[in-house]
Amino acid sequence: MKDLLDLDTGAVLRVYKPYTWTSFDVTKKIQRLVLRRLSRMPLPANGVRRRVKVGHAGTLDPLATGLLIICIGKETKNIEKYMGMPKTYTGEMCLGASRPSDDKESEVMKAYSIEGITEEMIYATALKLTGELDQVPPIFSAVQKDGRRAYQLARAGEKVELASRKVWVESFKITHINLPLIGFEIVCSKGTYIRALARDFGNLLQNGAYLESLQRTKIGNFDLSEGFTLDELAETFAEPLKFKDMG
Repeated sequence: MKDLLDLDTGAVLRVYKPYTWTSFDVTKKIQRLVLRRLSRMPLPANGVRRRVKVGHAGTLDPLATGLLIICIGKETKNIEKYMGMPKTYTGEMCLGASRPSDDKESEVMKAYSIEGITEEMIYATALKLTGELDQVPPIFSAVQKDGRRAYQLARAGEKVELASRKVWVESFKITHINLPLIGFEIVCSKGTYIRALARDFGNLLQNGAYLESLQRTKIGNFDLSEGFTLDELAETFAEPLKFKDMG
């Protein structure tokens, strides 16, 4: 067993991010749990409680679910290391329509016929979206543009043009096809937007596509199957903060 409030070593939590929660929401929730736990601990000899940092290692969109790494205490110094690890995602794309946000946050702006699109075309398109790619982030993203977040400009109705960036897609597997839905598993580098891959998938088919659902299942060797839900964390933090060894 390992005490995750060992302030001398810090801690890393594998956490399941729920649907519609932001990564910041999850971080603040856990930070409040940590502070409540600290408030129940005896004061140190100097009478001043230690301050504890809490941060996450890689944002998940609100409409995505899955693995979020939360660092506590001294482990926050390693956030960049965790962020740099490869990520694995599963989910579905919806073919035949495009949306400004490239997911279900915004309304359909254009519909397309999907007649004539074959399974062979779908598998070939996935292969085209592997390796090193020049990817333009979604306009509904946290990328900075003229000192503001791109999503702030997009939601205000302003025109947003973002520069492309290099990303790496290790693999893009099609897991099932039930048109208009296409299932996938993607392994990719830091900074890759799966929403943008869905958008580009549709473009390559001279069609439209957006992200129907998304779950992050792995970050490096950290696996979602080992993660805690927020309910489990809240229940456990109410008691002395003891968890199974997180490795």
